[in-house]
Amino acid sequence: MTEAEPLLRSVLFVPAANGRALDKSATLKADALIFDLEDSAADEEKDAARERLRAHLLARPPGSILRVVRINPLATRHGTEDLLMARGARVDAILLPKVEGPRQLHEADDALVETDAPKSLRLWAMVETPRGVRHAPDIAEARLRHRLGALAIGPNDLVSAADLQLSPGRPELMPWLGPVLVAGKAAGVPVLDGVWSDLTDIGGFEAECAQARRMGFAGKTLVHPAQIAGANAAFGPSSEEIERARRLVAAFAAPDNAGRGVIRHEGRMVELLHLQAAERLLARAASIEERTNP
Repeated sequence: MTEAEPLLRSVLFVPAANGRALDKSATLKADALIFDLEDSAADEEKDAARERLRAHLLARPPGSILRVVRINPLATRHGTEDLLMARGARVDAILLPKVEGPRQLHEADDALVETDAPKSLRLWAMVETPRGVRHAPDIAEARLRHRLGALAIGPNDLVSAADLQLSPGRPELMPWLGPVLVAGKAAGVPVLDGVWSDLTDIGGFEAECAQARRMGFAGKTLVHPAQIAGANAAFGPSSEEIERARRLVAAFAAPDNAGRGVIRHEGRMVELLHLQAAERLLARAASIEERTNP
């Protein structure tokens, strides 16, 4: 893992309008926290929520957990004030809601440049409308001075906008997830699977996390702290995967295989691309170990 590719296994939404939730967030072990000023705050709460979040962020120095603020749309008064607050509070990223094309990213990027925001500050984009899915490649490949750090799926909004009726395994949603995943992979931008809202169905949550990892999502956005451990486990390599990767790396390093691009290993033919995948998995495991046991 590198600085440009942070761990994003568990990304918890924290309602900025809820003081208790803000206080508790400081004790959590998520990879990233999204402090939400949009959906979770009613119009009459937004100003107070922003000031509460400002005080919370400024009272706590940045740490290993990524701090992200989901702002209101920039076209609104709240959105502009949210962006200025987030920039001043030294967060790691600003999440834009309902991004439907690169224009919204460029507007936020320009605003950050005008405030002399550090280049390390990232923009994240919520993809939660049919138009956003359609323009996912343009969004993922937008040329920005503050780099795009992640694409986050908004499944509830997509289901509503497309009038979907989901069945177990959400096959009806796959045509909507696929284009965003492909766009993110092509541009080298991590893509986050959306929230699982039924807190009583732990088995369903675990199954969806496992499915999302198989599909290539970097992690999952969450709505409750109780989901953090499950997401961290699902999107991190298992001990069996780590051991298999170590054996594969060792096999390529063996003197008999020196310089070979294809070798026979444990009954199958493997290529350099398998070696590279194993090395990435081990690097990810090392990053997780460093996070868990600093």
